[in-house]
Amino acid sequence: VGNRDDSNLYINMKLKAAAEIGISANHIKLPNTATEADVLKCIASLNGDPAVHGFIVQLPLDSDKPINTEKITNAVAPEKDVDGLSSINAGKLSRGDLGDCFIPCTPKGCMELIRQTGIQVAGKRAVVVGRSKIVGAPMHDLLLWNHATVTTCHSKTSTLAEEVGKADILVVAAGKAEMVKGEWIKPGAIVIDCGINHVPDSTKASGKRVVGDVAYNTAKEKASYITPVPGGVGPMTVAMLMQSTVESAQRFLEKFQPGKWNIQYTQLTLKMPVPSDIEISQSCIPKPIDQVAKEVGLLPDEVELYGQTKAKVHLSALKRLKNQPDGKYVVVTGITPTPLGEGKSTTTVGLVQALGAHLHQNVFACVRQPSQGPTFGIKGGAAGGGYCQVIPMEEFNLHLTGDIHAITAANNLVAAAVDARIFHELTQTDQALYNRLVPSVNGVRKFSDIQIRRLQKLGINKTDPMALTKEEINLFVRLDIDPGTITWQRVLDTNDRFLRKITIGQSPTEKGFSRTAQFDITVSSEIMAVLALSDGLDDMKKRLGRMVVASSKRGEPVTTDDLGVTGALAVLMKDTVKPNLMQTLEGTPVFVHAGPFANIAHGNSSVLADKIALKLVGKEGFVVTEAGFGADIGMEKFFNIKCRYSGLRPHVVVLVATVRALKMHGGGPAVTAGVPLPKEYTEENLQLLAKGCSNLNKQIQNARMFGVPVVVAVNAFKTDTKAELALVVQLAKEAGAFDAVECTHWAEGGKGAVALAKAVQRASQTPSNFRFLYNVELPIIDKIRLIAQQIYGARDIELLPEAQEKVALYTKQGFGNLPICMAKTHLSLSHDPEQKGAPTGFILPIRDIRASVGAGFLYPLVGTMSTMPGLPTRPCFYDIDLDPVSGEVNGLF
Repeated sequence: VGNRDDSNLYINMKLKAAAEIGISANHIKLPNTATEADVLKCIASLNGDPAVHGFIVQLPLDSDKPINTEKITNAVAPEKDVDGLSSINAGKLSRGDLGDCFIPCTPKGCMELIRQTGIQVAGKRAVVVGRSKIVGAPMHDLLLWNHATVTTCHSKTSTLAEEVGKADILVVAAGKAEMVKGEWIKPGAIVIDCGINHVPDSTKASGKRVVGDVAYNTAKEKASYITPVPGGVGPMTVAMLMQSTVESAQRFLEKFQPGKWNIQYTQLTLKMPVPSDIEISQSCIPKPIDQVAKEVGLLPDEVELYGQTKAKVHLSALKRLKNQPDGKYVVVTGITPTPLGEGKSTTTVGLVQALGAHLHQNVFACVRQPSQGPTFGIKGGAAGGGYCQVIPMEEFNLHLTGDIHAITAANNLVAAAVDARIFHELTQTDQALYNRLVPSVNGVRKFSDIQIRRLQKLGINKTDPMALTKEEINLFVRLDIDPGTITWQRVLDTNDRFLRKITIGQSPTEKGFSRTAQFDITVSSEIMAVLALSDGLDDMKKRLGRMVVASSKRGEPVTTDDLGVTGALAVLMKDTVKPNLMQTLEGTPVFVHAGPFANIAHGNSSVLADKIALKLVGKEGFVVTEAGFGADIGMEKFFNIKCRYSGLRPHVVVLVATVRALKMHGGGPAVTAGVPLPKEYTEENLQLLAKGCSNLNKQIQNARMFGVPVVVAVNAFKTDTKAELALVVQLAKEAGAFDAVECTHWAEGGKGAVALAKAVQRASQTPSNFRFLYNVELPIIDKIRLIAQQIYGARDIELLPEAQEKVALYTKQGFGNLPICMAKTHLSLSHDPEQKGAPTGFILPIRDIRASVGAGFLYPLVGTMSTMPGLPTRPCFYDIDLDPVSGEVNGLF
């Protein structure tokens, strides 16, 4: 800190010595305006950086601001404190734990000089003059534990000359020029002079010379060995700093396993019967999230803590790790589910717990953030279940770090901007609009950057607001939005069915410009899809600017950039781009990031979370992510949309199946949430099960179509019989699965998914010949047809008139080469939720097509659906409550 000449001199000596022997050393310079917090932040970063084996804080700290030196030295991690000045290292030295601490470099150098005399220290009488923490006090301890009889003297010692005269070994570090006289020295003593003092000397060009604390010329006549000043202790101190750094590196390598995390797993205490999810979650004490971050190799300045159990991870981690090889990429999907769900999230968590806590592999789970809508509606939370959960589940299921709220704010800013722009254009002249859009400030008019981009888009290459013609002003100020083409809706993260269709603009202040609009649920916002597919802040900003909100009356797309809100959206969204770090019940790391709908969006967690996780786990590690809904929806979109934009290539597909769902596909009665299962599902029925495996076969084929090996995870329930589970395993293998494994992770945690984890490990070693289903350059209709025929089993597609119009419009507007994101029911391979199994020969009706241009896909609407679900008669919030004393969340998610 600062720019002291003496400090710079010492630092340059150390840098030179390091360079001579091959130690990589650098000087971190903080200005003399640095605060204590600035220094502590720098130290925290070095503490957490595994590439740094040792560092020192050069004293004194030359700052204009008050800095507590002891606080600073104690902030240095003891294992990197190669100066040996922290209280922990000093304490270990005073206790005699010399092999488990770093010794301050000057005392260590003094001991080395004494050893090189060949004279034994043990049994000798030693005197130390000086009691500083840097030299005197540790020198006393060091001599003591080397079996000398030690006396410490100082400026207040009244019999100093007498005590010095008794010393076989004399170490002087008092900071007073030539204080110890030669006649005091015992004949034959070893004299170590640690002093550096400047005294006047007219014969020197500088007018001064350097002397020690000992009168050298007279002392050398009596001592058997004596260190000169300069040139004695100083160079040895530097040498000891180098030696301590080498020792630190050696200690690090003794513990370090290349590519392996040093991670502490949490031991589960399994109970039968299995308690409720929230009871299990709250019975487990999570590790501090900063510990989890450190365990997986994140540096302190890459982690932004949100309390003790969750944190955001900065994208600087991805930049730092860019040369690290990626790990194995695994996607968890499922067969066509029942309305109850078949346990994809539980299997995802169980698999990572097995790979990590039981097989000791580096492994990360990457999952979506749940919406408050289903959490408080009918579905409940999405943290997994049983002994396979992300914890704390109440934090996971509620606000987390506020990403969904930021998306709500950003989305509704766009909606407000759309209607405000229509209103202002309808009520003002071109010149009035121009004067307000480009106001004169202190007599100067200036275009903003976003307005320059609009001018360029219009082909107007002018930057002077006074230079535009009337025609150019008209083009610039009038977006001329056709209200009938507005596709941008307001959003809310609550299931509120009464907002599905509303009338806006009814206030008298809106002058009669009302229109019909609607609210969607926040996670269906295109901004959520943008977040999930962005690969950085710059990419997210560009995608936000490309979002199309409507068409003009001339049929041209109107974007958020045209509205001028791109920068504001980026500001609202700047923190959401950082993935959220949490952990599983067994202490393995989890990224929770983004939660796009799996029908009108791609239904996968973020590209950024996957990319950072793949770097952190390293070449032999695993990243397990989950795709929403069944394989025909979430997995297909994972491959054709997410992998296309991310450039990542998957190694294994885990396909989750249950006996319950397969019996339903075999013709079993309807399954309804909250209603007891019919006996067909609780009694053995191999015939019904075998018939329903047609759906399993088709979904295995769907995964293999992309060239990726498939491992089937048969999620076992207590009502399943051994014969039923064995039949599913047999038929899955016959259908082409690499392997099929019975899993009991819900009741047993990672232990119940070890067989699955081993199968995934084996599958990841096989060649993966990943390929996309279609080329994006194909016409829109051809891409839709390929998905319908190859993935769903349809004979053909039928485009209704509105869909035909959109094909023509989007092709004309230049959006025809975007990937396709089919929006259809998740309860059937077809468009009809009542058609179970693996139907074929049907015609798939496409009623409309919409564009998420910023996210980067077109989404055809198959059948009918709403993006604002409604609350059921008895929503989940009936079971959720807060203990007013403890503050704990009670009930179910």
